[in-house]
Amino acid sequence: MSNIYHYATVSKALDDLSEMGFTFDFNLHVEDIIKNPHRYEIEHIYRYEGDSNPDDEATVYGIKSSSGKKGVFVAGFAANSENDAARVLNDISIKGRNK
Repeated sequence: MSNIYHYATVSKALDDLSEMGFTFDFNLHVEDIIKNPHRYEIEHIYRYEGDSNPDDEATVYGIKSSSGKKGVFVAGFAANSENDAARVLNDISIKGRNK
């Protein structure tokens, strides 16, 4: 089950995840997440909520692969920031809540 946290900044969430061993940058390697979502589990979800502008909002995912690799993926909430990997991670997150 995913843990959802709210932080003042994305960098604080990334720092906390890094301290827990989530150091791989999945934003640079999204193809495998899109093609093989069954190989990934979301362990943490961090939300950053902008004070006044919805374009400043983001979600930071702490992800663990079936091979044991731990890393992060950062997705913005703005319509133009939506991509296939963010949609796949959202689906993984929603499915994980039903367990």
